[in-house]
Amino acid sequence: MRKKLAAGNWKMNGLKSNLGEVSALTEAHPSPACDVLLCPPATLIGAMAEAAGGKLAVGGQDCHMNESGAHTGDISAQMIADAGGSYVIVGHSERRADHHESDLIVRAKAEAAIGAGLIAVICVGETEAQRDGEQTLDVIGEQLAGSVPDGATAANCVIAYEPVWAIGTGRTPTLEQIAEVHDFMRNTLVARFADAGNGMRLLYGGSVKPSNAEEIFATSNVDGALVGGASLKASDFGAIIAALEAS
Repeated sequence: MRKKLAAGNWKMNGLKSNLGEVSALTEAHPSPACDVLLCPPATLIGAMAEAAGGKLAVGGQDCHMNESGAHTGDISAQMIADAGGSYVIVGHSERRADHHESDLIVRAKAEAAIGAGLIAVICVGETEAQRDGEQTLDVIGEQLAGSVPDGATAANCVIAYEPVWAIGTGRTPTLEQIAEVHDFMRNTLVARFADAGNGMRLLYGGSVKPSNAEEIFATSNVDGALVGGASLKASDFGAIIAALEAS
């Protein structure tokens, strides 16, 4: 039985003054029926982990593939763990696009995360042009093959499907489109990893908000969400958590 996961990505948002949202969230949902994760900017990982007090998981938004070295501005998976993080997002479309990260780089980062004892949240997703060109499943298949390491298990890996054209735009795929991709991902992972592939949690991300969360969580093979802007406010993210608990 896969335990559902509500994950929030704060992206480049948040200061120490915003940590009250974490307290408000844990007070409103002290014992959630699903796992809850927040990934703040690296500057807040330690402070957020302290504020969360173990009531929710905290993670990083990216990590370097190396443990240490001359990589100015980067942080390693070990540093995230040392700061109190237990997850890290790798391969987000904004990293793939803005920093030209290939599937091989994403795989190396996922391997580094797993090696440091973190759970890797590996993101995949197609662009609008690829969707319009009916290439979605080909793109997702290639990204899964290239980005997910051979050592992936249900315990150390989560897959997040984020159609690039739906992130932060207010647009979402139809429920049928979401189901098609999630069913394809499940079948692909099972074919490669057998039982472990059946146990891996599949998250949907892309303009998830309280108003559409319930219907998304009722969709085939959706085990939770990777939420962007709606995770910044305890009231919004709490409503998404409640919808996931009820699904």
